[in-house]
Amino acid sequence: MKTVLHKANTRGHANHGWLDSHHTFSFASYQNPERMHFGVLRVLNDDQVAAGQGFGTHPHDNMEIISIPLEGDLEHKDSMGNVATIKEGDVQVMSAGTGIYHSEYNKNEDKEVKFLQIWVFPNTRNVEPRYDQISIRDIEKKNSFYQVLSPNADDQGVWIHQDAWFHLGKFDTGVSDSYTLKLKDNGVYVFVLEGEVEINGQKLGKRDGYGIWETESFELKSLTDSRVLLMEVPMSLGKIGR
Repeated sequence: MKTVLHKANTRGHANHGWLDSHHTFSFASYQNPERMHFGVLRVLNDDQVAAGQGFGTHPHDNMEIISIPLEGDLEHKDSMGNVATIKEGDVQVMSAGTGIYHSEYNKNEDKEVKFLQIWVFPNTRNVEPRYDQISIRDIEKKNSFYQVLSPNADDQGVWIHQDAWFHLGKFDTGVSDSYTLKLKDNGVYVFVLEGEVEINGQKLGKRDGYGIWETESFELKSLTDSRVLLMEVPMSLGKIGR
């Protein structure tokens, strides 16, 4: 088993007033050659947007973009004609493909919105752009991991153009759960949303990241009440569409 540890306080940070963002991997003005990506996981931004503020219309192409709100409401508009609001308990995905424009705004004038912005390199380029979102309310489980993203349109959760699987888990203190990788050449990036956990003797706190690869499975123990995101992705950049 190989691992890499990214403590929360080692992330890149940018505070633009309306946006307070922490970057696990190189992004915008934060450039760290040792923190470019984890396999095909390219961006993991922990964003906090001020009341009534947001990202103006901007373009994307050939990227799978996943948004996971943690608090508040985020309004989405795009060039495909989609207008939607995502909130805590939702998962949103966009396949940018040949190119899209979109905007994201904090829908509330009285409180901030917090969400994860995640980019994954696709295994197929120049696909037709698409948008989807789900509520996890009907699929979430207590004290075990449950799937919220996969490569399969007919599987549980949203889907993307990549051999990737995302799971969420909300655990009580002292509870353990194991995770078995779907593909042997994949790795898992563990991101602790709340609380403290332990994996193979490594203790992780809130917003710590921990990459694991060259293993078939691992066990996570919750040291306090916790919430954790697992992102299983191909480790080889050869899995990126050309």
